[in-house]
Amino acid sequence: MSVKMNSFIYPYTEQVKNLPVYLAGIGGKEYQESVKRAGGLPREQILYCIGGRGCLKYDNEAIDIASGDIFYMPRGKAHEYFPCEKKWEVRWIVFDGKGIEALMDELGFKEPIAVHTDDLSVLQKLFDKIFITLKADKVYGNYLCSGLTYQFIMEFHRLSLDVSAPNGNIKNEILMSALNYIEDNLETDFSVSELAAVSGVSQQYLGRLFRQAISASPAEYIIKRRIRESMRLLTETDMQIADISRICGFSSAGYFCAVFKKTEGITPSEYRNGNK
Repeated sequence: MSVKMNSFIYPYTEQVKNLPVYLAGIGGKEYQESVKRAGGLPREQILYCIGGRGCLKYDNEAIDIASGDIFYMPRGKAHEYFPCEKKWEVRWIVFDGKGIEALMDELGFKEPIAVHTDDLSVLQKLFDKIFITLKADKVYGNYLCSGLTYQFIMEFHRLSLDVSAPNGNIKNEILMSALNYIEDNLETDFSVSELAAVSGVSQQYLGRLFRQAISASPAEYIIKRRIRESMRLLTETDMQIADISRICGFSSAGYFCAVFKKTEGITPSEYRNGNK
């Protein structure tokens, strides 16, 4: 169990402000109240729920946050969250650092992210250790908590990727589901929001999975996959270009030709003539 608390600590950070990562605040409440930040926080935040249910809102997203749910909110992002039940128990940390922007960018944390886990034990132990260390050691606590905060961030990153403990391979059923849907529906002009919906995750989260595994956004991958299929049809069949564009999910032959020229540097007809 996590340390029971209805308190917070904002440590003196002047001594650690030049570190790559440092803790700027930590706390928790058994009965979390509503919070609304029109201008966002000036630092990064990770919050997780250990009981009850609340709601997180940002942009046009509204996400339930219940036990086992964790969300990351980047600095400067307008958001609000509020309880949906009388008791909504949460824990949070706020962090910053000279290297934090590069770290979060490297991890793919550019937008708000909400993930779920059935095992919060490692994250809770790190949280408790940070909180206890900060209270117990007024001299070196900030330095010790800097390393612990980095571990906390990396544990959240591990959970967000759903790493399997036995072999260390990334289990990515969501990504595989999305890739299979793309393959099965190349002829359909579907949107990234529709792809995220059938995958059961937010558009932002799906985008991060794609960037982590494929180094491309879902939209970029879909276009590349459609173009590759059109190249196969251009060389292996005598189908009309208009028919190929339709089969590959492009809204019109003109749009198909424009995208093909932009990505490949030549028109579909020129590609066909050069590769027949």
